[in-house]
Amino acid sequence: MTFTRYAIYFAPPADAEWSQFATQWLGWDMERGRPVTQPEMPDLDMAAITQVPRKYGLHATIKPPMRLAPGTDLEALQEACAALAKRQAPVSLEGLHLARLGRFLALRVTGDESALNALASTCVRDLDPFRAPASQAELERRRAARLTEGQEANLTLWGYPYVMADFRFHITLSGKLPKQDLPAVEAALETHLVPRLPHPFEIRDLALVGEDSDGRFHMIHRYALTGSASA
Repeated sequence: MTFTRYAIYFAPPADAEWSQFATQWLGWDMERGRPVTQPEMPDLDMAAITQVPRKYGLHATIKPPMRLAPGTDLEALQEACAALAKRQAPVSLEGLHLARLGRFLALRVTGDESALNALASTCVRDLDPFRAPASQAELERRRAARLTEGQEANLTLWGYPYVMADFRFHITLSGKLPKQDLPAVEAALETHLVPRLPHPFEIRDLALVGEDSDGRFHMIHRYALTGSASA
């Protein structure tokens, strides 16, 4: 399969009960590259609620989607990902919780995020030679969100505003919802997903993923984090 863009994700373990439910909730199995039947939730339009995040699959973005820079290729990117993962230690956090991000619903981590943020910053920085520069249209689209000074600097340097000090780990579970719909969707997730969430929550690998011509993301490879925390 040919991909248009690549990204580094945290992809929850495919065999965990919570991630299996959340994958079904979104309706796209990135690991297997196929749609899955969404759960039936009374009075909820599941297709509409998850339309925006569905194509990305169940994930948290670590290095945002990028086109490959001239002179690079997928094989070299894979080698760089493997080398990076060997230098990075797994990250253990207290857990996950359901949160509102404006009018979106997502899972956020509980507890100290410093090791996680450092891992994300390393991925953004060390893999940046593989990123083709953002187009002017992409830059203008991002700037329409009224970026802060720091976010503008990130956009200029790294091609995306919400990295480095502006990075916030989150696993998106909905698109932007009407305010009146938020409580019902939140209640469904509190009932069916929150009791399954892991405590502690561990990040033991990172995933290289690719975007197909239809905009859906597929797993290419998982890279185990095998470095030492004291390194």
